[in-house]
Amino acid sequence: MRYFKLIIAYDGTDFHGWQIQTSKPTIQGEIVKILRQITQEGIVLHATGRTDAGVHAIGQVGSFKTQSGLSAGEFQRALNALLPVSIRIMNAEEVGPDFNARWSARGKTYRYRLYRGKVVPPMLSRYVLHYPFPLDEDAMRVAAARFVGVHDFASFAASTGSEEDDKERLTEREIYSTELVRSPDNEELVFSVHGRSFLRYMVRKIVGTLLDVGRGKLTPDDVDRLFALKDRSKSGPTVPSQGLCMVSVDHDESYRV
Repeated sequence: MRYFKLIIAYDGTDFHGWQIQTSKPTIQGEIVKILRQITQEGIVLHATGRTDAGVHAIGQVGSFKTQSGLSAGEFQRALNALLPVSIRIMNAEEVGPDFNARWSARGKTYRYRLYRGKVVPPMLSRYVLHYPFPLDEDAMRVAAARFVGVHDFASFAASTGSEEDDKERLTEREIYSTELVRSPDNEELVFSVHGRSFLRYMVRKIVGTLLDVGRGKLTPDDVDRLFALKDRSKSGPTVPSQGLCMVSVDHDESYRV
């Protein structure tokens, strides 16, 4: 048996998220379909994170095992030849049997883009949230720094859909760093967050809370209060998915063959 790691980029606009769904186009579904066509095997593709509908990636990581004799380069070329142009395999490499895209991950970086100009250029509209209204960006930067460290992010996560599951799930997470900066052209406000792992909608709820700080509805000090409340109805809104992108994933080097 041989083991492979893929670096995957995609425009998530036209897909119902990463995870395979019946009768709906998904990123995982498209890649698995081609892998099974290439290998004539029942390939299972694991990923570092299950991005939601409309979320993009430039550094998603996938892994699979196969008995195929194809090289990593041949897998990359075949996949890119047969996949929709909105999904690209940026790199493929053979790895050791201990590597798993999900369980071997040590951290992930996400980025959320807010377009601050009056009119969004058409080529950017699928990848940014348009917010041209006044914001206290300095206050937002102070608030962004409050998310660094180990905290209970219950106030910043979507419900599982079950009250019992919500009570039992672990919501403590560690954020390694955050950054809120203007893009080089000064048209975008870009929030980046690097953490061990993330709850569903967590980054989008954090950005919604930062926007409420920028609008004066919340203060930076309210972030600590929201951690203590553990009530998602008290934090900011869940911002739309199109501004969110999975940028990169950290793995240790022990997996290399």
